[in-house]
Amino acid sequence: MEPSDRNAPSRGATTTLDRIGLACRCHVVGIRASGALRKRLLAMGMVPGADVEAVRAAPLGDPVEYRVKGYALSLRRAEAGLIEVVLEEE
Repeated sequence: MEPSDRNAPSRGATTTLDRIGLACRCHVVGIRASGALRKRLLAMGMVPGADVEAVRAAPLGDPVEYRVKGYALSLRRAEAGLIEVVLEEE
């Protein structure tokens, strides 16, 4: 196990989108945001049950590009931290 993997969430565990690694796949289970931000995230496809994959990160690590419902979506880590996900089992 790599030293950076020690804090990584385990498969099948509930975590937030900002904590998954690149090339990891997960399913959205909830949105902790409220108001306009919640509406915006839902409108962009971050609905419960949606499959999400972390594709790549900007050079300084923020924002991160995710693939959801067939398109690329870039979110800041603060926004991604409001999205609850379950990692896919392998």
